[in-house]
Amino acid sequence: MARRGESVRAIAKQLECSRNTVRRYLRNEGARRYGPREPRTCKLDEFKPYLRERVQQARPRWIPATVLLREIRERGYAGGISQLKAWLAPLKKSEPEPLVRFETPPGKQMQADFTYVRRGRNPLLALVATMGYSRASFVKFVECSGENVSTLCAGLREAFDYFGGVPEHVLFDNTKAVVIERDAYGEGLHRWNGELRELAQACGFTPRLCRPYRAKTKGKVERFNSY
Repeated sequence: MARRGESVRAIAKQLECSRNTVRRYLRNEGARRYGPREPRTCKLDEFKPYLRERVQQARPRWIPATVLLREIRERGYAGGISQLKAWLAPLKKSEPEPLVRFETPPGKQMQADFTYVRRGRNPLLALVATMGYSRASFVKFVECSGENVSTLCAGLREAFDYFGGVPEHVLFDNTKAVVIERDAYGEGLHRWNGELRELAQACGFTPRLCRPYRAKTKGKVERFNSY
């Protein structure tokens, strides 16, 4: 305000303070800034090194706050669990797992997935099949209330006709239309949906499952779904 040419009287009137206060702030550069605040003491402070060490020892697993609370109370902590949880929250965030692009040779893999185009009373789904090497995609729109194996198998047959052949592997999500029970007969030995298993045997492809809760495993078809 002073740089714009306003008088001390005008500034004091607008800011509702005294003219001496305005003069003091204009003359003294140091008066314009607040100094750093003194950190507030916390009952948790002396136990933080111990907690950091315990969290680091347990990685990649996580020790519940109730367990850590019991441990530090045995060492003299007199506070509650709320401030402990608040302090632990940033430590719980782990580094994101690095993504490694996985490429396959021609004809090796196809990724298939359903995506909702429209929900509500008249839902519209799309079965999307994307070739791993070329990213060529086939889309079949279907009006149905949910993902089912009959729609999936019919769409896969049309996709094979469209591409002019059958890939070695088809990668699916962990849906009931594909797999009844994951690792039912051992690690990697799944109990497939019967209709899909028969289609795989008839057409000559091997069904594969992406990792649970890891949609990026089949990122090629997921990327097409976003379009």
